[in-house]
Amino acid sequence: MEKAKVYFTKEITPESLIKIYEKLGKKLTGNVAVKMHSGEQGNQNYLRPEFVKQMVEHVNGTVVECNTAYEGARNSTEKHLKLIKEHEWDKYFKFDLMDAEGPDLELDVPNGKILKKNYVGKNLANYDSMLVLSHFKGHAMGGYGGALKQLSIGCASSAGKTLIHTAGVSNEQKELFANLPEQDRFLEAMADAASSVVDHFKGNMAFINVMKNISKDCDCDGNASAPCMKDIGVLASLDPVAVDQACLDLVYNSEDPGKDILINRIESLHGVHTVEAAAELGVGTREYELINID
Repeated sequence: MEKAKVYFTKEITPESLIKIYEKLGKKLTGNVAVKMHSGEQGNQNYLRPEFVKQMVEHVNGTVVECNTAYEGARNSTEKHLKLIKEHEWDKYFKFDLMDAEGPDLELDVPNGKILKKNYVGKNLANYDSMLVLSHFKGHAMGGYGGALKQLSIGCASSAGKTLIHTAGVSNEQKELFANLPEQDRFLEAMADAASSVVDHFKGNMAFINVMKNISKDCDCDGNASAPCMKDIGVLASLDPVAVDQACLDLVYNSEDPGKDILINRIESLHGVHTVEAAAELGVGTREYELINID
């Protein structure tokens, strides 16, 4: 597989998102989903609606999200819709909680290492293309969160999230923490789920990772640690594996001493294995060319 192109800018502005998206040369058409993280109640690090407003308008998109499978302000449709209003996600553009109502959309994972099916919000079927707009940071279970996490856990319904976290054992939320698997199996299940969403859109996707407010904790943490590193920039690619790998490399190659906090979180949970597993599944390549557009 030839090297993927990953574009990079140090500029982190609403305008830079559009600029780097245009460099991809990929026009997302039809009904465009913009997959984002709505931010757990109390979290201070998530990407704000006003920051992405111009980008969403540029692709004429609908911001999409799904319910969670753990305790918090987003684990039921009623609570999540309330938080969406509090975080003003419906102030500037259309917002779709894709699994607000069942039944879930079931996607096959024919070559999955762990999963043979993936449950996503049923409204995913309403979209022709998807922009995955991710906040790159650490994650308490996956080690790090980026494009692959948005594709897998992010697009999964509550049942789908449970199935991923239990590595295919159960999709019943009450059994989530009773069936936590060996770590690599969970990460491979994430890669499986990500592959099913990529297959679903058949190339009609683009990926932007924003490296700002870089904490060791995810935006799903209502009491997340403060950022441990200075902001790095924005990356974009048509390859989700390559864009995540490039972000990881920028962290490791950084001269910021705070990187040790994030690297410890990533390595303690073998986070790179999600990238490895996704590459083995053919979701993308870890080999890339980093193209600075500044």
